[in-house]
Amino acid sequence: MKSVQVPAMNSPHKVPTGISGFDAITGGGLPQGRTTLVVGGPGSGKTVFALQFLVHGVQHCKEPGIFVAFEETSQRILDNASSFGWDITVPQRKKLFFLDAQPQPDLIQSGDFDFCGMLAALEARIQAAGAQRIVFDALDIVLALLPDAHAQRREVYRLHQWLLAHQLTGIITLKADTDQTNAISQQPFGFMQFMVDCAVILNHSVVQGVSQRNLRVQKFRGSSFDENESPFLIGNSGFEVAVARALDSSETPVTNERISSGVERLDTMLGGGYYRGASVLVTGFSGTAKTTLSGAFVQAACERGERTLFVSFDSDGGEVIRNLASVGIRLATFLESGVLRMASARSISGSAETYLVRIKALAKEHRARCVVIDPVSTWSKSGTETNAHSVAERLIDWAKADGTTLLCTRLLDEMSSPAEGSSPLQLSAQVDTWIHLSYLVQAGERNRGLSIVKSRGTAHSNQVRELILSDSGVTLADIYTAGGEVLMGTLRWEKERAERVASEAVDVARKLKRVRLDTEEAELEVRVKSLQTELAAKQIEKALLLSSSKSLAGDVSRDRTRLEELRGADATALTGGTGAKP
Repeated sequence: MKSVQVPAMNSPHKVPTGISGFDAITGGGLPQGRTTLVVGGPGSGKTVFALQFLVHGVQHCKEPGIFVAFEETSQRILDNASSFGWDITVPQRKKLFFLDAQPQPDLIQSGDFDFCGMLAALEARIQAAGAQRIVFDALDIVLALLPDAHAQRREVYRLHQWLLAHQLTGIITLKADTDQTNAISQQPFGFMQFMVDCAVILNHSVVQGVSQRNLRVQKFRGSSFDENESPFLIGNSGFEVAVARALDSSETPVTNERISSGVERLDTMLGGGYYRGASVLVTGFSGTAKTTLSGAFVQAACERGERTLFVSFDSDGGEVIRNLASVGIRLATFLESGVLRMASARSISGSAETYLVRIKALAKEHRARCVVIDPVSTWSKSGTETNAHSVAERLIDWAKADGTTLLCTRLLDEMSSPAEGSSPLQLSAQVDTWIHLSYLVQAGERNRGLSIVKSRGTAHSNQVRELILSDSGVTLADIYTAGGEVLMGTLRWEKERAERVASEAVDVARKLKRVRLDTEEAELEVRVKSLQTELAAKQIEKALLLSSSKSLAGDVSRDRTRLEELRGADATALTGGTGAKP
């Protein structure tokens, strides 16, 4: 085999693949100028992964590419590309070359062969098109034609060195007989995992009757990467890998803006309503009015003119609107105006990952500011508990990063403890506000109660309120306790009535006593006036008496003086005016 001088390379630069999520877990994409191995079982998405890598290079990076197909024809591959909506234009088509290299079914292998002729033809095409990306799809098919393992290993190394010599960013796809990643290295061509610079393992399995797809970057020389398995989907736009928010991602905007829950008294209990962009969880048994509380929130959002998405797993949209109208929540008008979009999740099948991707697509298409998922607990039945919990985390991360106010309901199992923490989703630890609905069977009645378990960043009521549904809407009322027993429904009404009657009786008694006191006060005032009149008369009489006594004393004094004067005159007359006394 001819020796090929391979240029020395430092830490690899990376080229984006255009695969949502994959570039995030690899820190930018595949190693530039190096070879990546993609291994997976049947239907795991190897060809889609490789094709999307080339299409993205042509459409967005201006990097021509070559697709060497050892299994499918180029026409079928192009048909697959169009089904994902990639729409390769005529100028782009000229930059994306397909080489049909499928062995003929009736081919009879005689003697040894190598890749030299194919690589020479590809070298001419690379120089003509200026190709920078290349894919060898299903290389194992042509390797199987070689006579022994030594020849296979020889040609693989020839191909690998040729790729490095031309500094092409290459992908080689191989089939695996099993989806177990720890057994792939035991496959006939498992040695290739040690040779390439980057290895990606695709896994497609069925768990509890639900299809699950996972991707793991097994190695990436010269670069850090996320070593854990990440779920992925093959959807309408191609390959999409689900990843959580990166630690170095921009901070989610935080606001103090409040929005109404749709129930006035609940807003008061929450200190003004939900925070904008918060995640809210409403838990409860069947029939505790979780959907009704969600509908009240949706109506309030639509009345503010905010585009809202309502995803129902239990009923069709028309049924939800009809049922909510019976408790005074009218959503039909908003549905007709386009502010509200109803989506029935019964039309979505697959794993919890499928639900999340579909809901995110619907929210983006509708430009929704508020999203309601009723109930999200359905996801826990779609695959493993680990996957369901991972999807729940990414649901909340997506909503916060997008500034979307998210309200989810969760149906509790009546045969188990009402503690939400036992759920595989474990949403209660992640949401900002947790509202729990319950019911109390008492005196032949079933009544609903509401309490706020937690609400981050705000003071909130710790009281339980009775949730009352009527034709006029949703209201909350105080509950009563008597002898340590909680009273709701009719018993509460009877307690209120008894207290009202007792209060009215006290009011009547108070009024009667006031009338009696007013009468006694009036009587006393009359008596006081009479005594005052009598006192005034006595005082006048006393004054007159005193005045009369003084006048009489004065008259007596004057009379005495006059008498004395008269007596003196008489004496003068007797003495002849001498004044001598007789």
